[in-house]
This record gives sequence, structure tokens and C-alpha cells, in this order.
Amino acid sequence: MTSPWRLDGQLALITGASKGLGYAIATEFASLGAHLVLVARGVDGLANISAEITQQTPGCRVQTVSADVATEEGRDKVVDAVDGHGVLQILVNNAGTNIRKKMADISTEEYRHVQETNLNPGFELSRRMYPYLKAGTPASVVNNASVAGLTHLRTGAPYGMSKAGLIQLTRNCAVEWAPDEIRVNAIAPWYVDTPLARQVMDDDQYLAEILGRTPMGRIGKPEEVARTVAFLCMSGAGYITGQCIAIDGGFSVFGF
Repeated sequence: MTSPWRLDGQLALITGASKGLGYAIATEFASLGAHLVLVARGVDGLANISAEITQQTPGCRVQTVSADVATEEGRDKVVDAVDGHGVLQILVNNAGTNIRKKMADISTEEYRHVQETNLNPGFELSRRMYPYLKAGTPASVVNNASVAGLTHLRTGAPYGMSKAGLIQLTRNCAVEWAPDEIRVNAIAPWYVDTPLARQVMDDDQYLAEILGRTPMGRIGKPEEVARTVAFLCMSGAGYITGQCIAIDGGFSVFGF
């Protein structure tokens, strides 16, 4: 009997998989029995994670795709890779970036870059993966949003807008695809120890302010986010859809 707390034999597509949260999600999924299609721009990063997973989890099949999912050409490469399998059980829209500037200072090109990296791939890949997810049902989609999509953060308006858009995409898809046995959820992390977050956490004063707004008094760990994503994809979470789970040490509910 298949365990409701594992992902044995399921095929998972993860974008932004070569570092940070994507890396953690990929290694967690492999440990739970999933097979992987890992997507990122960097060839070296993909080679490293593929070698690590293959060594640590010999039974895991890993396919890597070097592609920029912010572009139509990159998304075409991802579709071609999944088409070779015919079915897909899990899609994790994880790729993302940020340009930290005040609204008055950010250029139109920078604004578009953030949207085209964070929001557009979630929409485009979800709809293009739909036939494969439907063929692999029950299936699951998890979108990596942010607490910046729930409330104001200093990360800037374009980033917050892109993450709020992912959360609304999650709600719409969850309702539309429920009859097809495709669940769609989102996560909303606060500061987690990743290369992207370290850009600001290296500032001791800024880090102190982050911790001061976090009831648990610490930064999140990548593996804590990865385990939440894995749970949402398990049959044990089979009645959860359309939700955005904050992984934030209590930040989003911390009033006065």
C-alpha cells in the first residue's frame, strides 16, 4: 500500500532548482521517492544537484533542463522535456528574482523583468503543464509566493505585486482544476537562509529588524520550506487546495 506521506514514483517538475529553495525542494522530493525534472538557467548548478541526488538517492531518476522560464523559448524546452514522459504529478513554480528599489526609482525594464521572472512563468507553465497533470492525476501544483504578496514589505512594489498575483493564480486554478483532481496551493515564506535573502541579511541592523518582527526569533531554514511543499503534494494533504500557507515564524500574524 502506498504511504500517504511519501511521493514514491511521482514525477515532479521544479523550476529554479539549482540553488536556494529549489535545491532544498528537489533533495526533499528525492528522499521521498519522487523522480525529478529540474529546471534552472545554470548548467553547472544543475550538474551539481543532479550528481548529489544521484549519489544520495540512487533510485531517483533526475533529468535536468537548462532553460530560462521567463522566456517563451525556455518554456518550450521545459514542455519538450515533460512531453517525453507523457504525464506529470507535481509542478513546483519556484523560479524567482527581485530588484530592491523604491517604486519611484525602478525602471520600466526592471519592473517587467520581475514580473516576467516571478509571475508569468507560473501562469504559462501551469497552463502548458495542464494536459500532463491531468494525465497524471491525482496531481498537485505548488506556487512559491511570499509574505510580500500578503502584506507590505521593503522588498518593493513589483516583487509584492508578482507574489500577490501568484497567490490569486493559485486560487483561480484550484477552483477551475478541482474537478480534474489537480490541487493547487501556494506557500508564502518570510526570510529564509538562501542566497537571495542573504543579500540583505548580511546587514546586521536589517537582520535585527527582521528578527524583531519574527515571533520565533530566527530565520527560516530551506528544509522547513521544502518539507511544507512536499506535504502539500502528498495524498495525505489530499483535501487541501486553493490555500496559501505562510512559512514565516509567525510574522504575518504578529500585531501589537
